[in-house]
Amino acid sequence: MVEYETIIGLEVHVHLKTESKLFCGCSTEFGAAPNTHACPVCTGMPGILPVVNKKAVEYTIKSALALNCKVASRSIFARKNYFYPDLPKNYQISQYDEPLAQNGYLEIGTDSGRRRVGITRIHLEEDAGKLLHCIGSREIDGSLVDFNRCGVPLLEIVSSPDITSPEEAYTYLTTLKNIIRYLEVSDCDMEKGSLRCDANVSVRLVGKKELGVKAEVKNMNSFRAIQKALEYEVKRQIKALESEERIIQETRLWDEKKERTYPMRSKEEAHDYRYFPEPDLVPLIVEKEWIENIRKTISELPDERRERFIREYKLSEYNAGVLTAEKALANYFEKVVKLYNNPKVVTNWVMVELLGRLNAVNKEVEESPISPGQLAELLKLMEKGTISGKIAKTVFEEMFNSGKNPQVIVEEKKLVQITDEKEIGKIVEEVLKENPDAVEEYGKGKQKAIGHLVGQVMRKTQGKANPQLVNKILKEKLLKK
Repeated sequence: MVEYETIIGLEVHVHLKTESKLFCGCSTEFGAAPNTHACPVCTGMPGILPVVNKKAVEYTIKSALALNCKVASRSIFARKNYFYPDLPKNYQISQYDEPLAQNGYLEIGTDSGRRRVGITRIHLEEDAGKLLHCIGSREIDGSLVDFNRCGVPLLEIVSSPDITSPEEAYTYLTTLKNIIRYLEVSDCDMEKGSLRCDANVSVRLVGKKELGVKAEVKNMNSFRAIQKALEYEVKRQIKALESEERIIQETRLWDEKKERTYPMRSKEEAHDYRYFPEPDLVPLIVEKEWIENIRKTISELPDERRERFIREYKLSEYNAGVLTAEKALANYFEKVVKLYNNPKVVTNWVMVELLGRLNAVNKEVEESPISPGQLAELLKLMEKGTISGKIAKTVFEEMFNSGKNPQVIVEEKKLVQITDEKEIGKIVEEVLKENPDAVEEYGKGKQKAIGHLVGQVMRKTQGKANPQLVNKILKEKLLKK
């Protein structure tokens, strides 16, 4: 059989979390009424002059350093010319032949181990506006344009064509997103459009050096959608080559419902955009001292933190990976451990109980109704024997629903663990009388029978009896039978 290999390069666009736009003072707030964050600068009125947002440049340099790129001491902005209703100037201020950063890499984990994906370039540009299509509606038959997004600072990260499968593309994107969120330069929320990705994909015969004809795939609103779109596109191109069809270099859109791509337009080349230096902006000069000062602000990144969690807290690689994937989650975990020094127990409660409930209601850890201090307090109550492990889960659920402190819930619902041996002994006697068959089985050497008896005692005490004491008293009384 003829074998093909896949070549993928990704262009990731990230909204930078600045308060104002790239070249004007308009707010970047998401969700405002249409065209309320727009001014003559971002709508391209005659006679206006852009002024570069220093914070946006700083965030770009910070991202470039985290991705092992070389930051240019001199870069220039350029005009990228094209005509579309959401682009009021009929050009986009971007960077072309002299970007802010180049030649970096990102390490990703694959089935065969860790490897590097090259970062060709990172540059800064302004975003376009947004079209709202109202075709067929009662009020308006056409499209409306909202310029609120126009001019929002956009970080473009272009990978080398080093990605060899849709699965690797997914891993690259999740790794990149985690780093950007750790840097706190963007929230990377795809639902809000603050992270978007275009994928260039081609296939070629195994062993060939020249790249195949590529297609650019757009309109994907999640990392899973990107993976699915790439899987479809790879199969489409291989099928075309096997049928001796000619693959056209083009831009294709992903249809989520039909799970297929379809042609949008032939792919533009750089000369089609007629790039030329932006005449209203001077070259961007970045001094080494500024770069080094920015480097000092970069705290522990996901890979470093994962390795430290494995080393310091003796966690498995999987657990450490889950806990450090999001900075907020890693911070939450460490705050709990600082108050309750048992990393293994904390890991179980954070990963199973907390994340399970947060995922069920589609919330992030920052929105957790249970603070690190409250979780630590709950675990201390369990360790002291005030409540059992089973009751602790009941209390946790109430904490999640109400936000109350665990001690308050325990007192309100009278959930304090029963540790009085005489009280437990009376209940054990009742259970033994009510379950003669289990007593007989235990006497014949069937150890599993005691599990049934323990369960009956716990049921009678509504889970409040100390399990260790229940086991101890049961065995003592069964020996006398």
